[in-house]
Amino acid sequence: MSIVVRRGRADKIYDIVNFTFLAVLFIIVLYPLYFVVIASFSDPSAVGTGRVFLFPKGFNLNGYELIFNYKQLWIGYRNTVLYTIGGTLLSVSLTLMTAYAFSRKDMVGRGFIVTLFIIPMFIHGGLIPTYLLVRNLHMLDNPLTVIILGCVSMWNIIITRTFFQSTIPHELFEAAKMDGCGNISYFTKVVLPLSKAIIAVLVVFAAVGQWNSFFNALIYLNDRNLIPLQLVLREILTSQTQMMQQLEMGIGDQDMAQKTFLAESVKYGIIIVSSLPVLCIYPFAQKYFVQGVMIGSLKG
Repeated sequence: MSIVVRRGRADKIYDIVNFTFLAVLFIIVLYPLYFVVIASFSDPSAVGTGRVFLFPKGFNLNGYELIFNYKQLWIGYRNTVLYTIGGTLLSVSLTLMTAYAFSRKDMVGRGFIVTLFIIPMFIHGGLIPTYLLVRNLHMLDNPLTVIILGCVSMWNIIITRTFFQSTIPHELFEAAKMDGCGNISYFTKVVLPLSKAIIAVLVVFAAVGQWNSFFNALIYLNDRNLIPLQLVLREILTSQTQMMQQLEMGIGDQDMAQKTFLAESVKYGIIIVSSLPVLCIYPFAQKYFVQGVMIGSLKG
């Protein structure tokens, strides 16, 4: 027997207001992204004079041509890919091992050690002591600095520990121990194969965070051959002089107004080029973000 719930006038008004608000919010969030896309291949003069609003005006790929000929951009791309791969591998490995140790009830001093890990979530030394430490370790202008600093998040450790405690029963370890399996063998042969979901979550969190990271590189890297893509993008977006020099070499005799318009078009194109990998991956990785929140909401 099915029960039919009648919706009153108040429910319908709520739906209309709610859908209207969400539609407006969606347009506010989506339009800047849409404008960057259409402005990147529209006529630069139309973009510069504000004639591009809802639809592209003309078709011009000179901006993308200059981007693909800009050597520093591809150096930044290479560095970001290397930092993302290295940072993700290190972050996921350390997080899994630490979370597994914290999930073991027989770990000596577990509560005290967990407390020591939690304290830096709220209180930390700050930028100046960290910089002095990195300098004293002679790790300035060292790519490992970008990979190591911030590679472990206590929040991710808590999520992973909760997953281990709520998903993998303690009796499974007892059974493996009777077969002569130690902690290392149990972790590598039993826990990891059963933890594909949380590993996917950690990979997404670490990769996206490392790809978008720029602050550590800004502070600790001075060599332009080591800076990531985000700093290259920042330099281009904030340095009109550098962009104009690139345009001077990349295009022929054009007046200053056309070069200025083309410089703005190049900036839009660089935003697209630098964000494209994450935009392509995110729709497939979105479910893992949701799954990670759900895992963290379970009580272990």
